[in-house]
Amino acid sequence: MTRPDAIVPLAASPSGAASEAEGMKAPEGPPAGAAWAARFGGSQVVGGPGSLAAMGELGRRLGGRRALLVTDPGVRAAGHAARGEQALREAGLEVALFDGVEENPTTRHVEAGTAFARELRIDLIAAVGGGSAMDCAKGINFLLTNGGRMEDYWGTGLAARPMLPSIAAPTTAGTGSEAQCYALIEQEGTRRKMACGDEKARFAAVVLDPDLTATCPRRVRALTGMDAISHAVESLVSLRGSLLSEALSREAWRLLSGSFARVLEGSDEVVRQRMLVGAHLAGAAVEASMLGAAHAAANPLTSRFQIPHGAAVLLMLPHVVRYNAAVVAARYDELAAEVVSGGAGGLAGWLESARTLAGLPERLSECGVARTDLPSLAADAACQWTGRFNPRPATSADFERLYDAAW
Repeated sequence: MTRPDAIVPLAASPSGAASEAEGMKAPEGPPAGAAWAARFGGSQVVGGPGSLAAMGELGRRLGGRRALLVTDPGVRAAGHAARGEQALREAGLEVALFDGVEENPTTRHVEAGTAFARELRIDLIAAVGGGSAMDCAKGINFLLTNGGRMEDYWGTGLAARPMLPSIAAPTTAGTGSEAQCYALIEQEGTRRKMACGDEKARFAAVVLDPDLTATCPRRVRALTGMDAISHAVESLVSLRGSLLSEALSREAWRLLSGSFARVLEGSDEVVRQRMLVGAHLAGAAVEASMLGAAHAAANPLTSRFQIPHGAAVLLMLPHVVRYNAAVVAARYDELAAEVVSGGAGGLAGWLESARTLAGLPERLSECGVARTDLPSLAADAACQWTGRFNPRPATSADFERLYDAAW
């Protein structure tokens, strides 16, 4: 039964995207403004400098007439949201802009965006921003089309009705949210991270424009780049991995590890494009497999001590690599061979060196974490769902030892 607060998508097919008759068949070439285009992971992916200009044509091909553009104040101040809005308007779409997204979006942000959009008869959603904007856009899509609360979709495949077609243009090379059908939304008041996934929530089109990452401050490039690198490392050894996900992880690692140092210093558009594609592939690898103990250990650090996600993961990842080496050393050796000698130990050392180069914290004790906090952090980490896919089982006692090593 349709909830009374749900709307029926005006341009969506049961799969959540417009029908081929409405233009969803892969085009002969890139849409105007894009240097390249490819069908990948269920999305039309376009890229190249200035390719945000293609957002309008992509929206029109998806049958859009009235678009909700989701972004955050920083991206709006940088002018990227205005460029996305202009592209949509030039293609003949009406646009309503919602910029009430903050870092680590909560149910409050999603509900505010939904209330903003509900009376506008939206038939397309576009996100221009980092992982927070993209996750919030997916959350709004859930509530606009299926009603209820985000808690109703905590899990996989819980949206009974079609969802609106959507477009993502990431402004950071980090989360890979544009390649995933999950929205990671924090429950307001509890700080519990809810992974709400459904194939219908997947972005129908993705724009990878390196011009969008040119304005990122160095610290943002560091945090998001380390997050993407962690996705490549953890997804490679996930218990849910496959030959396909491993291939994605390896190629993501090759692109990211070879570009990270250069992008920190504000490199050219070629390197920024490599980082964007690497982050996209790493996100796809996570979608096709899962993460592991480093993310399980990082989530409590972010929720309790407000350590940024990328920094929290890289505080833990080198120690998790050493811990996992007892069972997956050969796979880590493959990654290490790209950047350093010494196998798994060398890989852990490279990650620590990259963290230092990025200027991120190197010890938990630098971040306001007391040694007496470690047992409760470990108990929380042991309950995190990503930890279930770590190649070596990790109990609360194991997590406490990992935290102690990072302290």
